[in-house]
Amino acid sequence: MSSSTSLAEALANCQAEAALEMVRSQLGAGTPASQIVAECNRGMSLLGERFAKGECFIPELMFGGMIMKQVLAELGPHLAQEQTGPSIGKAVIGTVQHDVHDIGKDILIMMLRGVGFEVVDLGVDVPPEKFVEAVRQHQPQVVGMSILLTTCFKSVSSTVEALRAAGLRDQVKIMLGGAAASELLKENTGCDFYGKTAVDGMKYACQLVGATA
Repeated sequence: MSSSTSLAEALANCQAEAALEMVRSQLGAGTPASQIVAECNRGMSLLGERFAKGECFIPELMFGGMIMKQVLAELGPHLAQEQTGPSIGKAVIGTVQHDVHDIGKDILIMMLRGVGFEVVDLGVDVPPEKFVEAVRQHQPQVVGMSILLTTCFKSVSSTVEALRAAGLRDQVKIMLGGAAASELLKENTGCDFYGKTAVDGMKYACQLVGATA
């Protein structure tokens, strides 16, 4: 590996030891954990682009996800320490029903908590009624749905419809993210925002509450 290789590149090429070493080095040098997460997110996006071009395959994607989980374990306590002052807003986040992928969701949650959001993590395979219950109980400004599997498109629309049926749709903004998400899916399901990366989702949530990302 070249000495000029970035953290994002190390992640994109599934270089686990190098990536973790750079994360620890950056933390030791005083780099904010939220900034490191943003670079890691770029690395995961690059890995996704490699997969789309046929330069890597499912095992590499899975390994990249495992590396990212290790990175998040390193960064979690530091992100919590960076959050100071009162909560700037509330967010309810979950992976839609029948989808059990959590890496993108967990990255977004850590970034939101890092900038001061109180986040309710619903986990994975979340049925529409659980989103409804959480919105009713916690009254967030934003709901985030993560979707990686194209077979779960109906879960997105079902969740939006459940919020509408419960009379809660107009109380929250709904953002959509994940490998299977798109601007078209956002439009077709009635969501408010599609974010290509966790950074996009974090910036949108901040805009909603008038905060600076």
